[in-house]
Amino acid sequence: MQLKQFVDSFSDIIISTAPEDLICYGFDASGVEMSPSAVVWPRSTEDVVKVMKYAYEHSIPVVPRGAGTGVTAGAVPSKGSIILSFEKMKRILDIDSENLQVLCEPGVINGRLQRDLEWKGLFYPPDPASMHFCTIGGNVAENAGGPRALKYGVTRDYVMEMESVLPNGDVITMGVKTSKGVVGYDLPRLLTGSEGTLAVFTKIRLKILPLPEEVITLLAIFNSLEASGDAVSKIISSRIIPRTLEFMDREAVAAVEKFKPVGLPADAEAILLIELDGYPASIQKEAEKIADICQQMGAEIKIAEDQEAKNKLWASRRAISPALYYLKPTKINEDIVVPRNRVTEMLKRLRRLSEESGITIVNFGHAGDGNIHVNIMVDKADAEEYARGLSLVEKVFQETLSLGGTISGEHGVGLTKANYIGMELSKKEIEIMQSIKKVFDPKNILNPGKIFPQK
Repeated sequence: MQLKQFVDSFSDIIISTAPEDLICYGFDASGVEMSPSAVVWPRSTEDVVKVMKYAYEHSIPVVPRGAGTGVTAGAVPSKGSIILSFEKMKRILDIDSENLQVLCEPGVINGRLQRDLEWKGLFYPPDPASMHFCTIGGNVAENAGGPRALKYGVTRDYVMEMESVLPNGDVITMGVKTSKGVVGYDLPRLLTGSEGTLAVFTKIRLKILPLPEEVITLLAIFNSLEASGDAVSKIISSRIIPRTLEFMDREAVAAVEKFKPVGLPADAEAILLIELDGYPASIQKEAEKIADICQQMGAEIKIAEDQEAKNKLWASRRAISPALYYLKPTKINEDIVVPRNRVTEMLKRLRRLSEESGITIVNFGHAGDGNIHVNIMVDKADAEEYARGLSLVEKVFQETLSLGGTISGEHGVGLTKANYIGMELSKKEIEIMQSIKKVFDPKNILNPGKIFPQK
């Protein structure tokens, strides 16, 4: 690519080829690095159209980027590519309280949207752990979930309509403004979770909800790993759906208390962080029932008495990922999902893999929907240990699939899982997906190399 020609073609668009910018935009939270040729900061749909038309004409790869918080290298540039960073497109365009929907640009930070809606008594449920940094566009690209997904679902359950720019620069608005609509294929649902490989989002319309009246937060402390997993199944089978049902094993608890102590019990084998929301009288009864179930499983129950106590508990949950680097400098992070009644069995298998390999495996996540974040802790500088850690990934996936699970619940595939998708998907399924990619992106310029294994 002739960089000077590219830069000179867009005097009205912010572009950088400075080495410091290429370094900063050459990696995401996966730790994988590759330098782009240029970084572009569009401020409007029109800017995106201009860049995509130029890129299409000259067959230049383009990689859309939100905040770089993804952990599967989905936003890592391919060789010679342009990074299209949406930091400047961060407006909340309309909050429609009557129809319960919000229209925003892709660069809006999830946590900011949450706060602005709450001021109006409204609620956007998807809440990934990186919510204070990640963008709505990135959330849609990865179909992000979060703790509240147990009760409220994931990002795709809230995407109503999206304005998108296709690889050739055409603008298309897909979806509906209404609560129902079944005319033709559901293209927004297809694009949600497509990891920036099919189209570039420029406006996103999301469904929102009324803010729940009350929230009750419980902490259940277990002296048995198996008991905590069994408690999850019993809670759900009791016909109570909490808004969150989070799990932390003993290694995760210990790491958090060293990093950001909030008073979690250091001797616990596992803890469950449970929240219920809704009408006060109703959720109070549900909280009592959940407490009784956990106590029957040998748990100690603590109730967060005020908002400060709740915030401390959630701060500890969201601090797990950075805290793990105090154990080992390298984290191989996977986000498997198993049927919730197989959570206990999966946790036992993960502990066995850890003991057999001599590698620390830290587990936490959204136990209520069977989503376990598996963290294989190694030192990349120790080649032998790192190789043993990498070899565990396939074993974790094999155990997951044998229990009827999936190898990714919310992190996507990106680069880091691309070579494993054949373990879960059939050859025909992959061929169909690749054919869809060709329909949208015949020149393969939009986030190339992601999702599908490279030949």
